[in-house]
Amino acid sequence: MTLTRNPPFGHPMRNTHFQFAPTYRPLNHGSFGTHPAPVRAAHYSLQSQAISRPDTFISFDTFPLLAQSRSLIAPLLSVSPSEIVFVPNATTGVNTVLRNIKFEANDVVVAFSTIYPACEKTLASIGEILPVELEKVELVYPVEDEEIVRRFREKIEGVRRMGKRVRLAMFDTVLTFPGARFPWEMCVEVCKEMGVLSLIDGAHGIGLIDLTHLGKVSPDFFVSNCHNLTQKRWLYTPRACAILHVPTRNQHLIRTSLPTSHGYQYLNQPPEDTSGRSNFTYLFEFVATMDYTPYLCIPSALEFREKVCGGEAAIREYCYTIARQGGECVARVLGTSVLTTEGGGMRECAFANVELPFVFKSKDEGEGGINEMKGELEISQAEKIGAWIKVTAAREFDTYLQTAVHAGKLWVRLSGQIYLELSDFEWVAPRLKELCERVKKEEVSELVEGRGVESGEVVVEG
Repeated sequence: MTLTRNPPFGHPMRNTHFQFAPTYRPLNHGSFGTHPAPVRAAHYSLQSQAISRPDTFISFDTFPLLAQSRSLIAPLLSVSPSEIVFVPNATTGVNTVLRNIKFEANDVVVAFSTIYPACEKTLASIGEILPVELEKVELVYPVEDEEIVRRFREKIEGVRRMGKRVRLAMFDTVLTFPGARFPWEMCVEVCKEMGVLSLIDGAHGIGLIDLTHLGKVSPDFFVSNCHNLTQKRWLYTPRACAILHVPTRNQHLIRTSLPTSHGYQYLNQPPEDTSGRSNFTYLFEFVATMDYTPYLCIPSALEFREKVCGGEAAIREYCYTIARQGGECVARVLGTSVLTTEGGGMRECAFANVELPFVFKSKDEGEGGINEMKGELEISQAEKIGAWIKVTAAREFDTYLQTAVHAGKLWVRLSGQIYLELSDFEWVAPRLKELCERVKKEEVSELVEGRGVESGEVVVEG
């Protein structure tokens, strides 16, 4: 691939290197992301090689290419390539770690109320067969980083006072909703002080925030999506591609991949020949028959980011700036605000969480309950309204608006990305305002039930 530092960020970048439908406005990179045309071409080339010579490509070519990808991505985390393996996505990585831990009676996993739903369900699933419980630290934004860490420490101490053991704590680099930079580094320090294993869900991590200090912070386990390097997300590789980082000190805890495959080593038997590779690398190098080519696109994605985009710092600066400007623009039009904290740390990422102009109340709230004359809405309808906005925006405006309820309010999470300009946010703001006005004018039940949101419409969160 011959690449040059052209074109500039914004629509010139979109038109040159991204292949969106002409009318589509991609304001939600954080859920599933995309990858640029040069990476797509590299991916097609690899797939063509696999199709033309399937046996030799899978048996001989794939393994050195995997080693190359590990070597190239390791500096972004400042860790050894021998401490990185590839998995399809962050959810698989989280499952791999949790299902390898030997939980015992009275073991507890501490997480936050902002935990990604798939991770919470993973713990519930494990709890059906192993004696592990989930204890959550309640968070309602805005909340300062120092308060988050204080509550985290307090929760661990409280669990211990109940005579239980906090075996592991799980938290994010950047939350899914609200989209917020999380003080994961400080939480790792608490884990070290208190003898708790730390598992970092970095689904929104590599390619979105600077992680070159990861090796120094040294969590016990770390997963991050690459298929946007925001599927989650931000590195611009094809889906599905994620990394699982396990420091050498903890690799003995990971006994199997998911699914268990050829790299598994039997207990109490002589080790198999790994051809010089570590047991950890060998365990994940061939995990059943699947398409490994997204993992092999790491070199092309990194080349694009360096040669075309000018490097990681330039990408972050643009994405953070356009997210801030775009979020403020949409909030002005809606007459609301962008979710933030006094310290501002939560906004050190490419997300902007904009409040939608609704007042939600419970039927039992206050003396008068819900005042429909003032436009007040029942809080139980908030998620349905958000789902209607998503579906209607897609159908009528060819865009996707990621909405969610938090702190008794309905929000839209907007993503900054190198192919966006302020004009994209100026375009969506009045359309989003129109959708909100339509919600206020019509019966909520009519909006939801009449549009098919409840009758077969599937809205995927991310």
